[in-house]
Amino acid sequence: QLQLVESGGGLVQAGGSLRLSCVASGSPLDYYGIAWFRQIPGKEREGQACISSRGNGGSTYYADSVTGRFTISRDNAKKTVYLQMKSREPAETAIYYCAADGRHDPCSIEREHMSRYDYWGQGTQVTVSS
Repeated sequence: QLQLVESGGGLVQAGGSLRLSCVASGSPLDYYGIAWFRQIPGKEREGQACISSRGNGGSTYYADSVTGRFTISRDNAKKTVYLQMKSREPAETAIYYCAADGRHDPCSIEREHMSRYDYWGQGTQVTVSS
């Protein structure tokens, strides 16, 4: 059973950077597509970025709002996926979740594909101050 634990959240000033980590246990990470989602208070959860499994060459996809500012990467040996976030904005204060999909390739962050993700972490809070 795959388990995911996020870390790296905290307080960051507007314009600053933060790197989130998603560490997996219980199963090799290589064959899972991994996505990062965020949930702003009062709003639906939305995809930010995803990285496909090793079998799909680790292709990456980003939400339009974060393209050029966020970078997702993975280290399968460390069973860890990272989300490097730059130029943060106060409106992006949210809980960030990582999730794993072992059944589909390439990965997707579309809302209608959220059910593909069978495994979720508990989330990490990111607060962007103005």
